[in-house]
Amino acid sequence: MVSAVPVTGVPPAGFSRAGDAGSARRDLLFQLLTKSESVPVNHLKQIHAQVLRTAQETLDNCPGTLFLYSRLIHLSALHDFAYTLVLFQHIPSRSRNTLVFNNLIRAYAHSKDHREQTFCVFRELLGKENLHPDKHTFPLVLKACAYLFSLSEGMQVHAHVLKSGFSSDVYVNNSLIHFYSSCGCSESARKVFDKMSERSLVSWNVIIEAMVQMGEFEEALGMYQEMKLFFDPDDYTMQSLIDACSGLGALSMGMWAHAFVLRNRDTFTKSETLLAKSLIEMYWKCGFLEMDVQVFQGISAHDVNSWNSIILGFAAHGDAESVFGYFNCMINQEGIKPNSITFLGIMSACNHRGLVDEGRRYFDLMVNCYKIEPALEHYGCLIDLLASQGKIDEALDIASNMPIKPDAVIWRSLLNACCNQSIGLDLRQELAKQTMAAEEKSSSGVYVLLSKTYASANRWNEVGIVRKLMTEMSIQKEPGCTSVEIDGVAHEFFAGDSTHPRVEERLKYYGYVPDLSQAHSIDEGKKDSLRLHSEKLAIAFAIMELKSKSTVKSKAIIRFFKNLGVCRDCHNFTKLVSEHFNVEIVMRDRLRFHHFKDGSCSCKDVW
Repeated sequence: MVSAVPVTGVPPAGFSRAGDAGSARRDLLFQLLTKSESVPVNHLKQIHAQVLRTAQETLDNCPGTLFLYSRLIHLSALHDFAYTLVLFQHIPSRSRNTLVFNNLIRAYAHSKDHREQTFCVFRELLGKENLHPDKHTFPLVLKACAYLFSLSEGMQVHAHVLKSGFSSDVYVNNSLIHFYSSCGCSESARKVFDKMSERSLVSWNVIIEAMVQMGEFEEALGMYQEMKLFFDPDDYTMQSLIDACSGLGALSMGMWAHAFVLRNRDTFTKSETLLAKSLIEMYWKCGFLEMDVQVFQGISAHDVNSWNSIILGFAAHGDAESVFGYFNCMINQEGIKPNSITFLGIMSACNHRGLVDEGRRYFDLMVNCYKIEPALEHYGCLIDLLASQGKIDEALDIASNMPIKPDAVIWRSLLNACCNQSIGLDLRQELAKQTMAAEEKSSSGVYVLLSKTYASANRWNEVGIVRKLMTEMSIQKEPGCTSVEIDGVAHEFFAGDSTHPRVEERLKYYGYVPDLSQAHSIDEGKKDSLRLHSEKLAIAFAIMELKSKSTVKSKAIIRFFKNLGVCRDCHNFTKLVSEHFNVEIVMRDRLRFHHFKDGSCSCKDVW
C-alpha cells in the first residue's frame, strides 16, 4: 500500500496579519478545517459561508482565504464531488495555484464516476504558464492511472516526473512502482525500485506486494529477506509475505510468519482481521484445514470477509458439508448477510462434490432471496456442475441464454465434460470452435481436448492436423510440474524426469494397473510416459525421504502441489499409495484439493 501524501500544505506567509480584522476569524476557521481529516459536508458548507463573510478582499490579494478554499476542496474531495467542483469554480483562474489543482486532482482520482478525467486536470495544470506539478501531484495522478490500468497515460506521467526532477523522490517512486505493478509491468516496477537511491519501508512493501500480485512469489520472498536487513516488517509486509506463501504452498514459511505475527500481536492489532484473512487463505491453500479453523476461531469479531475466507477454503477442499454448516452459522447465528463471494464458494463446493440439486437451490437462493445478480463465475460453476454430471443439454441452455457472454472457461468446461462422456463429435467440434473464439490468447488446453476428441473417434488424420497446427502457432502444452515440501525445503519435479521404479513395482503387487483411458492420442511408444507424471515422482521422492519406518507407521502427511489437473491414472495411483504406504496425501491441483487416506479420496472420485 502506498502511504498517503499530504496535499494541503501549510498556511502561507501572511495568513494571519497584525491589524487584519479577519485574521482572528481565519485562524479559527483554519483550526476547524485542520482539526480532523474527516469533516461532514454540511459542516464544510457552514465553514464555507463563514469564509465568504470573512473575506474582505479578492482571492488575488488574500492568500489566507485562498488557503482556506484549498483546504475546503481537500476535505470535500472524498465526500461530495459536485460540491468540490463548486468550490473550485469559486476560485478565479488566475488565483489557482498548484495546491488547489492538487486537491482537485485528488477529488477526480477518488471519484468512481469521474476518475478517467484525472489526467485531463493534470494536463490543465501542465498548461498553466506559471504553475508546475510538485511531488504531491504525481502520486495522485498515478493512483488514478493504476486504478484505470492506463499504461500510456501513466508512462507520460513518469516522463514528467523525470523532466521535473522528482526521479529521486521516495513518495513519487513508490507510486510509480504501484502503478507499473497494477498494469502488469513487473520489469518496469523493478527498474524503478532498483534505481531508488533512498527507500522507505513503504517502498519495500510496495515492491513485495507487486511481486505477489504478479505471481512472482519466490521473488517476493527474496525481497522480504533483503528488506529485513534494513527494516522491521509491519502489518502490510506480513500480509504480502503470507500471500506469497499461499501462492507457493510454502507451509513452513507461512507457519513462521504466523508465529511472528503472534509474537508481535501488539504491533499488528489494527490489521488483525486482514492478517487473519490472509492466514486462513494461506493454510487452506497449503492443505492444512485444521489450522484454518483455529485461526478463524481466534478472530474476535467476524465480518463477511472472514466468513468468506473459511467458506472458500472448505469449498476448495470439496468439503461441502462444512461449507453448508458455516453458511448456516453465518446467516442464522451471526446474522451476517452473504455477498456474491459467499455464494461463489458455496457453488464451488457443490461443483466439486457433484451436488446438482444443492447447486440449483443455492443459485436460486442467491438470486431470489438475497437479490444478488449472478456474475460470470457463478454461471460458470453452475454450468460446469450440470455438464460434469451428465446434464449437458441443461448446461448448454444456460450458457446460450445467460445475460453475460460466456467466456473461454465456460466453453472449455462444456467441451471437457463432453469429452469425458464421449458425447457427439459434432458438438465437441462446435464447442472447441467457441472456446477458441472466446480465448484472448491461444492456449494448449482446447487443442489437447480437440486432439483427444479426434483420437477417441480414431480420426488420426485430424489428430495430426491439430498437432501440426499447434506446432505452426508455437503452442506448447504446459509441462506438468509438482512441488513437495520436505523439512521446509521445496522440491520440484517435472513430467518426464525419472521415477523410482521400486514404488511402482510394489503398487503393482497390490493391484495397480496404469489407466490409459486419457491417453488416446499417445502412441504406443509413449504410453509409458504415464509413469513419469510429475506427481508420481513427487510422491515417490517424499516416501523415500521419510525419516524412518516409525514415521511411516504414525501416518505421515505428504502435501504437494501440481500446476495441472490430476489425470485418472495418477488419481488411482495416489489412492493406492495412501492405502499401502500408510500415508495421508493432500494434493492441490489446478482446480481443487484432493485428500487421499486409506485408499480413498475426499472427492469421492468426482472431479
